[in-house]
This record gives sequence, structure tokens and C-alpha cells, in this order.
Amino acid sequence: MSILKFDAVSKSFGAGTHRADVLKGIDLEVREGEFLVLLGFSGTGKTTLINLMAGLDMPSSGKVTFKGQPITGPGPERGVIFQNYSLMPWLTVQGNVRLAVDTVFPGMSGKEKEARVAHYVGMVGLSHAATRRPAELSGGMRQRVNVARALAMNPEVLLLDEPLSALDALTRANLADEIEHIWEQDKKTCVLITNDVDEAILLADRIIALNPDGTLGESFAVSIPRPRDRTAMNHDETFKALRARVTTYLMDVGIEAKAEETRVLPNVSPIHAVPAAVAKAQEGMIDDRFLSFDNLHKIYATPKGPLTVVEDFNLKLNRGEFISLIGHSGCGKSTVLTMTAGLNSISKGVIKLDGYEVRGADPERAVVFQSPSLFPWLTAKENVSVGVDRVYPKASRAERQDVVEYYLERVGLADHMDKPASALSNGMKQRVGIARAFALSPKLLLLDEPFGMLDSLTRWELQEVLMEVWSRTKVTAVCVTHDVDEAILLADRVVMMTNGPQATIGKVVDVDLPRPRTRKALLEHPDYYNYRQQVLDFLEEYEHGAKPKPKPAPQALAAE
Repeated sequence: MSILKFDAVSKSFGAGTHRADVLKGIDLEVREGEFLVLLGFSGTGKTTLINLMAGLDMPSSGKVTFKGQPITGPGPERGVIFQNYSLMPWLTVQGNVRLAVDTVFPGMSGKEKEARVAHYVGMVGLSHAATRRPAELSGGMRQRVNVARALAMNPEVLLLDEPLSALDALTRANLADEIEHIWEQDKKTCVLITNDVDEAILLADRIIALNPDGTLGESFAVSIPRPRDRTAMNHDETFKALRARVTTYLMDVGIEAKAEETRVLPNVSPIHAVPAAVAKAQEGMIDDRFLSFDNLHKIYATPKGPLTVVEDFNLKLNRGEFISLIGHSGCGKSTVLTMTAGLNSISKGVIKLDGYEVRGADPERAVVFQSPSLFPWLTAKENVSVGVDRVYPKASRAERQDVVEYYLERVGLADHMDKPASALSNGMKQRVGIARAFALSPKLLLLDEPFGMLDSLTRWELQEVLMEVWSRTKVTAVCVTHDVDEAILLADRVVMMTNGPQATIGKVVDVDLPRPRTRKALLEHPDYYNYRQQVLDFLEEYEHGAKPKPKPAPQALAAE
């Protein structure tokens, strides 16, 4: 039996030449007790669809019904959990949940309300923090309050609008498990919108893709038995096949080749190019130990004494190698990267690039951050030109412009070069940041979670862009990430860090997969899930704050 139904629903915003058709001809039935996941790129109308279910928006044409009756506005039978927490900052955890209970159950006795609040606060694991205010909670804990508040209203349908997207990977995984547990316990109807394929498969009975043109795409039934364990699914052939099908579909409908082949990179040399005599003298060393970390430490002074964030970090990279640096939040990944960039002082040890010790920032080490830090009043072309003009002082103006335009085309911005940064989407801004980094012809490319602020489907697209441009330059690269698939997709080696403080390298995995790589091809490669399992096993070992295992004493090693 269907509980929510869409009949030929379309939704537009604006009028005349400013009209935007967001949803077109949607026919959809949500079955009672079902866990339905709507999956799609940003801008495909996912949020508009869930707002129509919640009664926060009305259709431009067609009708949306709940149990056969037209939806005319919000109602307590449809509980909504948004991406943003929307908590009252002056109320405690209990107070925020109690506010919802008071609104929906005005006739309930105070004792019953108190018991109801305590029950749902306990259900999301926040009994120990019941008297804290939102400012005293982590992002994951605030979202748990949001979940408890929605559940305490006893809705028949739970509508989840990307509730986990603002959380770090580990918190996101844990809260997704809790949502599945709550759904199984109460057998509510759930509709979740997300951009994460693994999350969709883990939670859903049925996945429906949303197409970029605002229509419904293919529907995928999820037949994997519950409960579904993330680690176990990595060995499940049904999971692998479904993951490949969904990923391929989304990439086919949403990712098009946007780079054009109209420009050739001019033959000009950047200011930091190694002189021929120096290159000859350092020939053997540059190739074999192009970048080296020797006994690297980072220690901060605190009121309680010195705090060692990173210790005994030792790693050697060959010229042209791409490594991914992965670990849980707070493990010192970004600290290592900023020390390499010369943006953070080294407490002990040394970093050498091309045979020389790293001291201070330099364009020979280009950095792409999570946020690309563009000048909003400059165009995409002007933002890239700022660095190019400095590192190609002997090139003509026309040659420098050719460098700028070549890389902007490579990242798919041929038609947006002259737009100001303020008019670009987040994904486009990050493309400019990538183009700017490559245009500097750096000796070393440093990427600090470059796609971390983007939805996972836009991330796929930019990973493809990054790999395409990197394959042309073969610049030595270090990428900090928390995404297991991204780490394997990009890297020659995945370097895993133990938890901080006193974080160090815990394990290194050589990724022997063919290049050039595409996500679709890797999902079908027989060794891909073996690499994935090695990284997942390491992360699981350190998931609950585990510390590095003590190293055996030298005499113990000799005895063995």
C-alpha cells in the first residue's frame, strides 16, 4: 500500500525568461514501511522533491497525496530532518526535544512528556549529554538531537534531507547505522535523499536516481539481506554488482566530457625550473628520492605542556609518484601537508624536495585546499593568471595567456573563463583551483581534501578531471583524503596514518592498478576490492581512538 504518491508532478520557480523547471512529470509511489533513497547530483531537484512531500512547497502542476489526501502544508505525521541542525541555541538537548513534544502533544501530561523525551534522547545515544546546549556538542551530536526531535513527534513518515552530508566520514557512517536501527525498530516509512552511493545501498529497500533534467531515472531494488555490515558488504558480490550499476548509471547521465582540445600548451619554462647543470648533477637522486620526509615531528606548545601531533613520519617518494594520505579526523594528515607546503613550521626532522630542504612557501609547491580561496572580483582566467604571471617571467603575455586557457579548458571551464569567481558554483571554483595549481608547473602538487566540500557525485567528476590533467603532467603529488575510494582511485600508494596525537605512518599499500584509471573500470577490476579491504581494515582498527601498537624492541626483533 502506498503512503505517499506523486501524480504527474512538476515544479518550476520564477516566470517568463527567468523560469526554471526543477521537476518534470514525476510519478512516484512510496510504499508503507519502505526505506526509499533518492540519489542524484546537486541541482537535480532532490530537496524540492522532499519539500513537496513535507508540504513545504506546492507543485506547479499535478498532485502530491498522503494516504490518498492532498498535501496542503506541513503536518506532524511527516517528520523532516534537514542537513542543517536548526536547534534552539539557548535550550539543552532535552529542551530542544521537549519543544517538539509540547507542540505535537499539548494534551499529554508532563510526566509522559518527560519520559518520551528521555526515551528518544536515549535512543540516539545522548543521555549523557541531555543537559548540554548545542554549542557544547559536536556536529554529529547536534544532528542526533535533530533525529531525536523528529522521532519524538511520532511521525508516520520520516523525511531525511541529506542529514549526514555535513559530517565527517566516521560520524556519518555511525549515524547512518543508527538511522537504520531506528527504522527497523519502529518500522516507519523513510525517504532519504543523499548523494552517497554506499550510504544509499546500505540503507535502502529501493534506490531511485534523479536525472539532471528533473525527471526520475532508473529504479534499483536492493536485495541484500539486513542487517548490512559495511565491511562484510565489501566481499558481497550482489553489493559490488549493484554499486557498479548505480555508479555507471549516474556517471552516464551526469558526467559528460567537457574538456576541449583546441589549445596546445606553449613550450615555456617556469622560473623554478631546475637548471640543466643542476639537473645533471642530481640525476640519480631526483628520480629516486624526489620528495623525502625524514624523522618528521610536529609539536605544539600548550598550557599543559608540549603536544606531539605527528612523530617519526618517514616516507620517500619517487619523482612522478602520486600518494594518498588517509586516516581518521585529527590524525595529522593536513599537518604533514601544510609542513610540506612551507605553511607550518617543522618541529623536528626535515623535508627535502628535489634534493633541497623545504623552507617557507614557494610556487614550486602548489596547494589545492578544500576551499579554493579565489579572489571573488576576478574572473576565472584572472585568478589563474595571478600565479602564472609570477612563475613565467620570461614568457610573452600571449604565451602566459595560452598556459592559463589551456588548463582552464582541461578542467572543463572553456565556456566560463571570463566569469567572475563569485558567479561560479562550488564545483566550478574548485576546478579553477585545480587549473591554477597545474598552471604553475609545480615540482610538487599538494591536495588537502580538495573535494571534501562537494557532494560525492560532483567529486567523481572532478576526480576524473584531476586524473586526466595529472596524466599529462605526471607531477609528483600528495593528496590528503578521508575517502577510501578516492585514495585508491588516485594513488600509486596509499599511506595510512594512525590516530593522533603522536600520529605516524601505520601502513602503506602499493596500488598496482592500471593507468589511466576511471571509476567505472576500477569497479570491475578483480583486485580493486582487495585494496579497498586493506584500507577499510586499517581504518576499522583505529576507528574507536586506538593508539599505535608498541613497536618491538630491537632485541626482540633479533630473537625472532
